[in-house]
Amino acid sequence: MDANQEPFGIVAGGGNFPILCAKSAREANKLVIAIAHKGETSQEIEKHAHVTKWVHLGQLGKIIKTLKKNGCKKALFAGTITKKRMFYDVRPDIRALNLWRKIGSRLDDSILRAVSGELEKEGIEIVPSTYFLEDLYTPKGILTKRRPTKDEEEDIKFGYAIQKKIGALDIGQTIVVKDRTVVAVEAMEGTDETIARGGRLTGQGAVVVKVAKPDQDLRFDVPSAGLGTIRQMIEAKARVLALEAGKSLFFDREKAIELADQHGIAIVGIDPT
Repeated sequence: MDANQEPFGIVAGGGNFPILCAKSAREANKLVIAIAHKGETSQEIEKHAHVTKWVHLGQLGKIIKTLKKNGCKKALFAGTITKKRMFYDVRPDIRALNLWRKIGSRLDDSILRAVSGELEKEGIEIVPSTYFLEDLYTPKGILTKRRPTKDEEEDIKFGYAIQKKIGALDIGQTIVVKDRTVVAVEAMEGTDETIARGGRLTGQGAVVVKVAKPDQDLRFDVPSAGLGTIRQMIEAKARVLALEAGKSLFFDREKAIELADQHGIAIVGIDPT
């Protein structure tokens, strides 16, 4: 460890994103303090963080104590938390219980904003999850060899408009449509299961649209897709993936596009304007 390194906190969930954040923070000469969630975060985080503290979901006091003890003035949230775990695998401490009672709406953004507010009360600034990785944002335009057909373009426009309204209610970020019909809407199950359900209902040819909520707080819960999304679409026989450009993350972009090209799937970065 270098005494001149600035401590930087990463509150990590599941997936590869927290690992990428830890690597990039370290490359930026930060002293990486990782808060890893048991049952969610990959143990690989320990290879890239200088300090790793494992917590159970709901241990807000322990998160704050660890970040403050290690001198963190800035932190970010990265990675997924399996939403259904809130019903069977949460171990809230006193600070989390007190916060939970104050939250009027138990929706994603409400919870994350409330948690970040508690950290900021302690002098820890919450920065965007893309603080070190802004190149992960989805670019505008057609990203694959195949372009959407005219009918698929209409489905994209239809799905985008509907999903923005659903997103305003903070329900989910993904919608599956076909022939200007809503087939599946994401709730607690997550994107992959939404695509799978859409595939079962349509048989083939579904259009998957994933966009930011109208008042999306880009510090956390940014819409994302990647190689796993394309694999799920192949299984569901879906034909188009539309992501909001500049407001969604696209992981493993080159590999995902290559796989999409092999299976005739079109990927579009929607221009929000």
